[in-house]
Amino acid sequence: MEKEKSKFKQFLERKNIEISLKRYGIDALGAMAQGLFCTLLIGTILNTLGTQFHIGFLAQPVFESETMSLTIGGFASAMVGPAMAAAIGYALKAPPLVLFSLIPVGYATNLMGGAGGPLAVLVVAIIAAEFGKAVSKETKIDILVTPIVTILVGVGLACLIAAPIGAAAAWVGNLIMWATELKPFLMGILVSVIVGMALTLPISSAAICASLGLVGLAGGAAVAGCCAQMVGFAFMSFKENRWGGLVSQGIGTSMLQMPNIVRNPRIWIPPTLVSAITGPIATCVFHLEMNGTPVSSGMGTCGLVGQIGVYTGWIADIEAGIRESITAMDWAGLILICFVLPAVLTPLIGMVLRRIGWIGEGDLKLED
Repeated sequence: MEKEKSKFKQFLERKNIEISLKRYGIDALGAMAQGLFCTLLIGTILNTLGTQFHIGFLAQPVFESETMSLTIGGFASAMVGPAMAAAIGYALKAPPLVLFSLIPVGYATNLMGGAGGPLAVLVVAIIAAEFGKAVSKETKIDILVTPIVTILVGVGLACLIAAPIGAAAAWVGNLIMWATELKPFLMGILVSVIVGMALTLPISSAAICASLGLVGLAGGAAVAGCCAQMVGFAFMSFKENRWGGLVSQGIGTSMLQMPNIVRNPRIWIPPTLVSAITGPIATCVFHLEMNGTPVSSGMGTCGLVGQIGVYTGWIADIEAGIRESITAMDWAGLILICFVLPAVLTPLIGMVLRRIGWIGEGDLKLED
């Protein structure tokens, strides 16, 4: 028995299969966040630049058919599943045939996972990659065996678990809808905290908000929570990540911090506390509403999509006769909730946690 265990251990070492929290919860998760950043988030930013600044080659579709119309940003966003899976394979040091075979695995998994697509891709791509690595170069027909095993395991597993993971993400959506039925103060806290955490987790907060049609005061609270996470992490980690980290998290995604959260969950406390503060301020003091597209409620400061959504909602309300004009109070609320309060309060709370030893040197450092 011991001899068999030893042989299996040697096999895993030879195949560079390391079953550990660091490999899966830090390395793979960090790479997946980069894959998401380079596709979905960059695509969103390009589309926003094109539409808001009337940049023709970014705003106009570069491909049209009877069933779809895609801009440059649209093409980038459409590849989020394959990019995440390939990034995970790269982090797991998968050989080329495994790495390339993960592309259709990522596409299928993200498509079937819905709002839980990113989390489903993380689980499925890890398992498919390790199976692919296990059979890689074990036969004389490796060029057939390795891709077939990787794709069959990956897509087969996606058929089994992607939809349930998506259903779990939908449960988060149901929790948000329950929160919207509460008084504005409590609703502001719960929606802000839940949507903000969903944005940082490997699930799609934008997809959840879109599927729920989250607008109005609840949409405003969602914007507050997302901004608390993104801007909060960006400024709290400025010492470690400087300007690159400020931009990548502040207008990109706070999901880049997930590997660090796995290492030390306490770093998540400051932006989450701030979201619990700014949410009710948004709903009860400034009456911040998201009356633009619901997807904007879950985007935060990514490409400034959340703020543009609030602004376009103001314009739509003026055209509909619901409001007379955009007031100084409106602008003050948007700027304070989305930028100033997260940028000031999160580092202050983080400073307290650093002094008591809950956050250590380098705990917020992003992977290069």
